[in-house]
Amino acid sequence: MAGLPPSPVSPGRQEAGAPERRFFAGPQSRFVEMAWALGVFGEFFRAFRVLHFVGPCVTIFGSARYGEGHASYGRAREMGAALARAGFTVMTGGGPGLMEAANRGAREAGGRSVGCNIQLPQEQEPNAYLDVWIELRHFFVRKIMLAKYSYAFIVMPGGFGTLDEAFEAATLVQTGKIKQFPIIFMDTEFWAPLQAVIRQQVEQGAVAQRDAELLVFTDSVEEAATIIEEAARSRFGLTYGPPAPRRRWWLFEQ
Repeated sequence: MAGLPPSPVSPGRQEAGAPERRFFAGPQSRFVEMAWALGVFGEFFRAFRVLHFVGPCVTIFGSARYGEGHASYGRAREMGAALARAGFTVMTGGGPGLMEAANRGAREAGGRSVGCNIQLPQEQEPNAYLDVWIELRHFFVRKIMLAKYSYAFIVMPGGFGTLDEAFEAATLVQTGKIKQFPIIFMDTEFWAPLQAVIRQQVEQGAVAQRDAELLVFTDSVEEAATIIEEAARSRFGLTYGPPAPRRRWWLFEQ
């Protein structure tokens, strides 16, 4: 479609992505693999320190390609504002499009806005509506950060990356790796084909009915915000309790 950003696998990105491609090409020298593992540890440590004080979050996933003129941009902006008014920090992937919209809505409603931006061969700049943000190199580190601090997940319309993030969260809930946090897909028309696939998976025994019911599909910002707030309070005991512990400069906490 005209006006959309290029695909992440467009030719202009391939040369800059060469280090990752080399690593995933198979065994490397022991030194290279140890250095890579230490680099991943360092990225995790830095992310833990930056995000330690963000407070209870709701993560919003969505396309980087849908700008302010797209209908989903307005809905993501409303969703960010509703969550901020409910007292949540809004966390996104930190980029443009629907991520920007959600952060923008949170900022405009007086809430906190956080982003976990990803370094791409074609640079993705953090959006202008972030109070706290961190730039990460590895997608898997980013996905863990987006899940670690969140009491719920909102899935706006999006592509491969959005589906990857959403079903990572769904699999973590399904397998008991994280608690049964709400996973809410916004825009029933957009996600109708996905719902059909999930129904087929249930009918053919690939997915249990109880697991399919972990996913909620709605068009209502108010319904989504209510589900999340009620779950956070009644199921997970979230309260507006004592303040977070003091930041420690010697731990590089922000």
